[in-house]
Amino acid sequence: MTRAFLAFPEQKNLLLSELEQRFGIKQKPDAQYGDLLVYENLSQDILPYWSRTTLLEPFIFHFDSIGEAAGKLKEIQRNWAPYQFTSFRRAQLIQEKLPYINLKDRKFPVKIPQSPIGLYTLIDNNTIIASAKTTSFLPAGSLHFIEDHENPPSRAYLKIQESLTMANLLTGVELPGAGQHCFEAGACPGGWTWVLVGLGASVHAVDRAPLADSLMANPLVHFQKHDAFTLTPQEIGPVDWVFSDVICYPERLLEWIRKWLAFKPDLKMICTIKMQGEIDWPLIDQFAQIPDSHIVHLNYNKHELTWMHL
Repeated sequence: MTRAFLAFPEQKNLLLSELEQRFGIKQKPDAQYGDLLVYENLSQDILPYWSRTTLLEPFIFHFDSIGEAAGKLKEIQRNWAPYQFTSFRRAQLIQEKLPYINLKDRKFPVKIPQSPIGLYTLIDNNTIIASAKTTSFLPAGSLHFIEDHENPPSRAYLKIQESLTMANLLTGVELPGAGQHCFEAGACPGGWTWVLVGLGASVHAVDRAPLADSLMANPLVHFQKHDAFTLTPQEIGPVDWVFSDVICYPERLLEWIRKWLAFKPDLKMICTIKMQGEIDWPLIDQFAQIPDSHIVHLNYNKHELTWMHL
């Protein structure tokens, strides 16, 4: 089978490493177009985390005019998104002749429609590689938010906005809101807490350092100065959601997650798995094997993955 994997920006080497270390694919890509890696004659169907979208049925076609290129794509299906590394103006003209899709930054909270969306890339001025079937409902696998440069205490807020949006897209779970109680480990300076209280949820935030002053004064926030990982679920008490963006070894995070799920098996959790050097893929697989788990690499992740229990 032939597959084309689109790496996250500036993370192509991590995708190549995952293909080799996780899936044993030692062959070099048969073709590379910017961050798009094409492999022919793969012996297994794979879904790498570091591929923001995968072209499942890639094909190449040649065209002589902008109208011809757009017409060919429209004959196949309605929704197409571009990934471009060359011929940017020509690609823009093609996109303008295709049915409208939202390529702009989104305002959180947002629901992503589960509509099939293809991807196309200009190889040169007269050649396109495309696939109507991809693994993402996001245009070119990308989700970016309109940024608030004044109110959040850190840019980490973008990560929880994306993870909650993806949780809703993957499972339909509703976002935390009024009447729901969240526990956040390692909350300082409060980027994730800021998003959660903005949704109307209350937050039990634990860290060794306090949150931003505005959050410390927020009646929806209960702050506790402590090492969050040494507190037991029984000490925290009933919660609806548990969050962690703590810098720690994945082994410790996995042990902590298991304690929480033993306490409440139907608990909703979102945690960042922060890698320490080389990725231990058998360990990542232990996260994936937890029932009702989802592992994704977010646009706002770097050398890390996001684990969800929903």
